[in-house]
Amino acid sequence: MRRIHFFAATVLLFLASNAVAGGFQLTSTSLKENETLPARQVFRGFGCTGDNISPQLSWQGEPAATKSFAITVYDPDAPTGSGWWHWLVFNIPADVHSLPENSGNLKSGLMPKHAIQARTDFGSPGYGGACPPAGNPSHRYQFIVWALDVGKLPLTVESSGAMLGFNLQQHTLGKAELTVKYGR
Repeated sequence: MRRIHFFAATVLLFLASNAVAGGFQLTSTSLKENETLPARQVFRGFGCTGDNISPQLSWQGEPAATKSFAITVYDPDAPTGSGWWHWLVFNIPADVHSLPENSGNLKSGLMPKHAIQARTDFGSPGYGGACPPAGNPSHRYQFIVWALDVGKLPLTVESSGAMLGFNLQQHTLGKAELTVKYGR
């Protein structure tokens, strides 16, 4: 009888861990996992000649207790000692599950109501595309959607990536990630 209970418990644990692992997912019609970032999403400036358009993003399978979402785009390979924040968005309502292409443009009007785009390492809010130094190996760009246990974070458009990161660590229920590469 103990073997049956042990076997049943093992099967349930296996099924539960697979359900969690495969649950929360981030997809994009603009980006493909581990592939090169398209020119549309590359920065325009600092010697880069992209279109600086934020990608389309969709997510699903978030934890049931999710009250809001945040999105970050981070380059851990930037030669700064602290990486580079390319996009910081928070207070996205829990009923929103996608952002259209170019929603990171503050003038586009495509961001959901009440969502806040904070100041990136470019010095201003909104999407800032990839632009690694010429001659560097390809950098990784981590697009992450964070499922949060609060409806609103106590932050503003002037909040830094580090301050947003601190708050995300305190309120994350789950996250979904898509990583692309870019070098020049």
